[in-house]
Amino acid sequence: MKDKNDDSIESRVRLAVQAALDKKAFDLNVLSVGELTSIADFFILASAGNERQAAAIADAVQETLREKMKVKPLLVEGATPGRWVLLDYGDFIFHVFTEDTRRFYGLERLWGDAPNMTAEFASEFTGEERDEAPRRALKKTS
Repeated sequence: MKDKNDDSIESRVRLAVQAALDKKAFDLNVLSVGELTSIADFFILASAGNERQAAAIADAVQETLREKMKVKPLLVEGATPGRWVLLDYGDFIFHVFTEDTRRFYGLERLWGDAPNMTAEFASEFTGEERDEAPRRALKKTS
């Protein structure tokens, strides 16, 4: 994982974030976990309003990365019923949750020491400045 080109990893993460936001994912976080675990360099966490939206977000991420970067996930878990869909791309893992499932598992608490890189990867898609808190724009709007 660490020996891959960082620009390539960042490009794939950025593209995955864009695909998720295009499908109205909210409360998106990009955590840099590479210094804390050998599992992956980044965890991307996104919320969906319901199981159908979670599946649509996961499908969009897979389709976008396959079409534009020619990469497929190594593993897809939880597609049915869709409360938590995990897409493992090796150097990053994309998690799509329904809101209640995300609260229950609390991955942000488990990986609380990981630097939050959301501003680095999402600000260009939300229109927020790099120094501002991008999660504000990524929160679900009622």
